[in-house]
Amino acid sequence: MQSLEIFGAIIGLIYLYLEYKANKWLWLFGVIMPVVYIFIFYQSKFYADMGINIYYFFASIYGWIVWTKGKNLEHEVRISHTPTRFVLPLTTIVVIIFALIAFILVRFTDSTVPYGDSFTTTLSIVGMWMLAHKYIEQWVIWFVVNIVSCGLYFWKDLYYTGALFAIYAVISIFGYFKWKRMMEEEARGSVA
Repeated sequence: MQSLEIFGAIIGLIYLYLEYKANKWLWLFGVIMPVVYIFIFYQSKFYADMGINIYYFFASIYGWIVWTKGKNLEHEVRISHTPTRFVLPLTTIVVIIFALIAFILVRFTDSTVPYGDSFTTTLSIVGMWMLAHKYIEQWVIWFVVNIVSCGLYFWKDLYYTGALFAIYAVISIFGYFKWKRMMEEEARGSVA
């Protein structure tokens, strides 16, 4: 499994680099990476993380469609802030999904990390949706997910995956500021 984990980490780094650049090809790697991690997380009994990778697979297809649907710049999805009208619904969704996943993991699986797995999975669902819509705050969500996941993976002896998520956490900070600059440049470009 170690070689599969290394391969997954490499694909993950390519994905993250493309996300950092706001490059639409991130979605191609977003289709490949979940397939690898479904196997890794099943073997490690991270069942919610395994399930979230099924979601990532389909969310990456959705992200590709959203990012490429416009044939010209007028229809291109631009980096923006999450609309305030989404804060309460997203918070409600996080609470409900977390409770549901935690209940399932505690009641029906042998997961040794049901609450941590539920927490990162729930935030990842919201983070992927925010990424597909290019909301800059998705980087904050990913920072939290990556820090918590890093700890969980090291605890479960998934050292390459833990290291990957430590890198993800650092890149999340840089990604936020990169996207902020890009958002400001896009705004200046649309004014000119």
